[in-house]
Amino acid sequence: MLNETLFRNPRAPGIQILQQRDQAGATELTTRRVRLDAGAAAQLDVPGEESVLIVQTGRATLSVAAHTWNVHRDDVFTERATALYLPPGETLEIRADAPFEAVIFSTPAPDGGAPVLIGPDDVQVNARGRANYSREVHNIFVDDPHVRRLMVGETFNPPGNWSSFPPHKHDGRDGEPTLEEVYYYRVDPPQGFGQQMLYTNDGECVTHSVRDGDTVLLPYGYHPVSSPPGYRLYYLWGMAGAHRKLALHEDPAHTWIHRAQLG
Repeated sequence: MLNETLFRNPRAPGIQILQQRDQAGATELTTRRVRLDAGAAAQLDVPGEESVLIVQTGRATLSVAAHTWNVHRDDVFTERATALYLPPGETLEIRADAPFEAVIFSTPAPDGGAPVLIGPDDVQVNARGRANYSREVHNIFVDDPHVRRLMVGETFNPPGNWSSFPPHKHDGRDGEPTLEEVYYYRVDPPQGFGQQMLYTNDGECVTHSVRDGDTVLLPYGYHPVSSPPGYRLYYLWGMAGAHRKLALHEDPAHTWIHRAQLG
């Protein structure tokens, strides 16, 4: 089943589904991309599900009930995130003030809550790893009091580096909490690529060559990532599971790297 976890959808105007809950092994998450020309508008209403919209590039006006926000982002590689939490039962109106692109994660959630906008100054920046597996992880909605079930953040891989390393998983098979996850990729320069591996202890394994705009579902298994020399790699990640708490199980075969002397 892991070989069915890559979704490559050419960019299209409006709101398009990139991967969907109850399809291809996904039980929690649906991922959408919004792409609007200046002056165009779109509406999002997902009954029974909460959503997080993460701006990728451009400028737009977001309206929910009596709330209105003007949002913008030059590019994911040059500016920290702006993101909107949309509770179940609310309708989001999006009007592009300039060419605009965003990604939306959704998952079933109980009613209640209020819309919340997170700006660049609210993003929690974390340095992870070291040497050629160093990377920067940005928590957007992770341990906040607003979102019920989703956890959302961004990872930035320098050229030639690995991330999600040592390989880890959160599928519950070794006692850790079960979390389904989706990665949405960007590459700089955009003609480049990255490598996404998924594997299990019983020998199931697949490696995807991921390109700008690709989506990968991580239903189970270890899932390390690497970027080639010359290309920065970004992936937006969304998670949902029985408990809203970041937890993982590292592959015991590779935890020695934490203690190694690296040049």
